[in-house]
Amino acid sequence: MPPTATTPASAPAPASGFPDVRRPDAGTVLISPWVVPAARFQRAAADAVLAAWEEQQRPAAMLALTTFLSTDGGHVLNYAQWTDDAAHREWVRTRRPAAIAPIDQTIPGIRRPGLIRYRRYRSHVAQERAARTPAFLVTPTFATTGPEAQRTLADTVFRMVAEEPVPGLLGAHFHLSQDGGRVLNYGEWVDASAWRAFAAGAAAAGLRAAIEALPGVAPAPAVPLDDTGAGTPGVPDVPGYVLHRSLVNVPPPGRG
Repeated sequence: MPPTATTPASAPAPASGFPDVRRPDAGTVLISPWVVPAARFQRAAADAVLAAWEEQQRPAAMLALTTFLSTDGGHVLNYAQWTDDAAHREWVRTRRPAAIAPIDQTIPGIRRPGLIRYRRYRSHVAQERAARTPAFLVTPTFATTGPEAQRTLADTVFRMVAEEPVPGLLGAHFHLSQDGGRVLNYGEWVDASAWRAFAAGAAAAGLRAAIEALPGVAPAPAVPLDDTGAGTPGVPDVPGYVLHRSLVNVPPPGRG
């Protein structure tokens, strides 16, 4: 059974770094972009979503929430780890409207194209990750035709980056959507320059060619279409992010 206890709203654990993506108790990962009406609202929107959690009783099933700012100023990426989907759906049913309403009153015009439920499948972590802290995140995303295509894609990219280390890549964490329709590569980089150098080089070209040869796989926008099907003009195919802030509600096992 999922945990039913709540965590006092007055005691979130502060976190200044990237989230612990590989924590074993995270049974589900909820990834959702919030598209802001203008760049000047981006930081305020990220602060507002964290404040909404800091000010309420949090279920113990809610482990951590991290907000990232897209470098183009267009949206906030929310990366939430929960123990299970049932507990999150219960929170959505009973408490989400009250948490979201004050945010929309303060920052009107936020669009939420949709939350996607993922599970982390596997991770490639560079040896230098133990000594270096990532400063830049990218999220290459692909549409897939089912679980087999998801695993084949993730395994292919995993093998290629493991066999030929990429300078500046600290971690590649492959997330598979629970409906079989998407794969998101949560890529941790030392900085934006390292990512740009890779994206413009031969290694990236070879990786793209390998992916294009896979059946049932196609590039997908990292920010999904909204309910109207309008999409998000101006958002790059592979957006970059910088860390804003994290709220750790339940520390990872073994870390107090």
